[in-house]
Amino acid sequence: MKTSLFSILTLILMSLTSCSTTGDIPKTVREVNLQKYAGKWYEIAKFPNSFQKNCFCSTAEYTLTDKGYVKVFNACRKGDLNGKISSVTGKAFPVAGTNNTKLRVQFFWPFRADYWVVGLADDYSWAAVSEPSRKYLWILGRSPQMDETTYNQIQLMLRNNGFDLSPLEKTLQTCE
Repeated sequence: MKTSLFSILTLILMSLTSCSTTGDIPKTVREVNLQKYAGKWYEIAKFPNSFQKNCFCSTAEYTLTDKGYVKVFNACRKGDLNGKISSVTGKAFPVAGTNNTKLRVQFFWPFRADYWVVGLADDYSWAAVSEPSRKYLWILGRSPQMDETTYNQIQLMLRNNGFDLSPLEKTLQTCE
């Protein structure tokens, strides 16, 4: 369950690119209740990125701490649906004054990347996460599968928020 050097370098690159934004930025949701947000999420779809190359059955688990940050545990199966589990643990720090809609995620000190909640179901059954440049996007759900109607509604919301969804790809989640 070790993180590869390639993943580390990619996260560093992601952190640096998310800092340089120009033009319109995506709108976040009004607020995020971190207690409701905590728990396990399944990746339903994402924009392809190098640090998740050949990942299947990707999940994220968020745990509140009493130290002012959220523990982040990301995992996937590498290579195929039965591949070896690859994981990384990090921390997410809420950005002051954003009602927890913007966080800074740190997997490797001293690098941090933006984590913006740009869509969220009222019942916290799904979320959409990105960052200022819209280069990265994840659609997350509380279960491994999402019904097509909900998925289409999320896509419409994202398009209305300025996202070009042509790179969006669904994540295979048939591992459990």
